[in-house]
Amino acid sequence: MESIHWQRIDNGGLTFTELGMGTAPLGNLYRAVSDDVAHATLQRAWDVGCRYFDTAPLYGLGLAETRVNRFLRGKTRDDYVLSTKVGRLLEVCRPEERTGIGKFFETPTRREMFDYSYSGIMRSFEFSLERLGVDRVDILYAHDLDIYNQGSREVMDARMEDFLTSGYRAMVSLRDQGVVKAIGAGLNEWQPAQTMLERGDFDLFLLAGRYTLLEQEALNSFLPLCEKRGVGVVLGAPYNSGILATGPRQGAYFNYEPATPAVLDRVRQIETVCASHGVRLIEAALRFPLHHPCVVSTIPGAQAVDEVVSNRTCIDAAIPDVLWSDLKAQGLIREDAPTP
Repeated sequence: MESIHWQRIDNGGLTFTELGMGTAPLGNLYRAVSDDVAHATLQRAWDVGCRYFDTAPLYGLGLAETRVNRFLRGKTRDDYVLSTKVGRLLEVCRPEERTGIGKFFETPTRREMFDYSYSGIMRSFEFSLERLGVDRVDILYAHDLDIYNQGSREVMDARMEDFLTSGYRAMVSLRDQGVVKAIGAGLNEWQPAQTMLERGDFDLFLLAGRYTLLEQEALNSFLPLCEKRGVGVVLGAPYNSGILATGPRQGAYFNYEPATPAVLDRVRQIETVCASHGVRLIEAALRFPLHHPCVVSTIPGAQAVDEVVSNRTCIDAAIPDVLWSDLKAQGLIREDAPTP
């Protein structure tokens, strides 16, 4: 598997495998998996060459981080890149008050408390270190400062201001101390990421689903600004929550909702072009974002060993350059999208 070395400031940088491992599914997202299955899935990711692992307190309300702890024990710390996230504290609660009912299953009974203050960031980071069983993480992301997760622009703007005037200082302090090598944010929207980049000194952004075969609006201004400043991008959710993996079947999901007829039709057209070159849609979807010079890794996530194997098979697929030019010629991806 190919590796990408990224360095923005003079601290040695980080070496990413182009295929990373997202652990939201191992926090029992949408269905419960056993500790042993989660461990086997992580181990298979390691065996096929993944060396970048991303997690967060939200994923299974601490469950994903504790499962990563078990997996990483005994591994040499410098052999992998590890990221987690801050901005939420987990509080013991009554079962009916648990965060993520119907989304996360068989998790600790906790509820999320958003806190982007200086003390909230520091407390969240300390709790993550304990759950992960490590002395440091490589990347610390502020989590979910976007409208999708905050519920409204007004709430997002207020929490963004709280973060930029308070919590951001905590993250800079941790980077200055060498406790983390890079700071950034994990978001579902590129617009707040751009706001943060314009107002602060950030290194990396984990952008979920916003630069894919179906979406390239981030090319308007965010990705050019990243390129100008040497900021790296980890691309999460390269399948747009499902449809670019499953294809345009009835009931396919796009951005966590059933796909509209217009989206289904566009995916059908993309899939037809891919098929004409002997390429599966899922293979093109996983490879496409990696052609952008700012993208250092893509993390599709997996909940079982066979999904890990599938991701590795997809990343290894040979894709002819003419596929990308044909997609551009038919207006199915943007002309200015970087491709071979």
